Amino acid sequence: MEKKQKRLASLPIILNFIVFVGLLVFAVWLVFRDQDINDIIKVLLSANPFFLLLCIACMVGYFSMEAWNVMTLLRSFGEKISFFKSLRFTLIGFFFCSVTPGASGGQPLEIYYMSKEKISTANATLAILIQTCGIQFAVTGIGLICAIFGNDFLSGSVAILFAIGLMINTFALFILLLSIFFTGGLRRFLRRFFGFLWRHGFKKSEVWLVKAEGGLDKYMEGSRYVREHKKEFWQSILKVVGQMTLFDLIPFFIYLSFGLHEMNVFEFFAMQSILFVSTCILPIPGAVGVSEQVFLTLYGAAFGETVLSSAVLLHRGISFYLFVILSMFVVLITMIVNSRRRIKEDKK
Repeated sequence: MEKKQKRLASLPIILNFIVFVGLLVFAVWLVFRDQDINDIIKVLLSANPFFLLLCIACMVGYFSMEAWNVMTLLRSFGEKISFFKSLRFTLIGFFFCSVTPGASGGQPLEIYYMSKEKISTANATLAILIQTCGIQFAVTGIGLICAIFGNDFLSGSVAILFAIGLMINTFALFILLLSIFFTGGLRRFLRRFFGFLWRHGFKKSEVWLVKAEGGLDKYMEGSRYVREHKKEFWQSILKVVGQMTLFDLIPFFIYLSFGLHEMNVFEFFAMQSILFVSTCILPIPGAVGVSEQVFLTLYGAAFGETVLSSAVLLHRGISFYLFVILSMFVVLITMIVNSRRRIKEDKK
């Protein structure tokens, strides 16, 4: 019976991965449907490997910054965790974020695997909450700056996607900060809001209130921690800003790898921020297909028709697909190790 339950629990993950692969095939067709593959290979081979290595270094730095941040937070809660163990959890979270709609599976499964390593679920949840708050802060702040100084890149469908993404991320940041700093006020607001719905015929609002208050309870520890460790909290936020900065530099290094120099790093930083904000809220695993299309639209003038397809292949290959594959192996190895550990414990 237990084995059957585990198989049923893993079924959504398998289905999500199948959908992810299907979207990947569609993305490849979308980018290369009108291209000569031989020309693309020639352009790829002409890229300077030094700058491509810098792109990979940025991604390694991106994951390392997150792992360092989560490790520091967990240690401040009294948990014993090494940097490499934290890095493993970070990659596990990245994998499940990549293959589930709206990145919905990453955080719960990252916390789940932490609990398997004897880390308190409450502490793991709090560390991930603060990391998430930092990401929302960085994405929203950088997005607002780019909207002001990089609005030349906003037009058509990209502008619409960006506006929706920025509004959703701003709202999410507002709720997170409200949940952390004004837990009592938010609780009163929720009770009034759902009470209003109940009085106007939404009888399920009472159930929704119970679920909302249950979710709010986990933020109370976050509120207490932030009030007592304000310096550590803002240091954590700065680490995430640094993490996102490394990620946003990748297209510029790809640009330099082709020997192009007409545009500056700030323009690329703005375009990448716009790309991230425009696609991060989409209910599509890894925003596969849409990210490639937005890249083609945003970076068309920068790379030119000859290089553009190769550029999107390098960008998504290095910043996403390469690490989806690497993190998949991390997940598989972790599952095998946990399974063997469980078998040993059952024999005792």
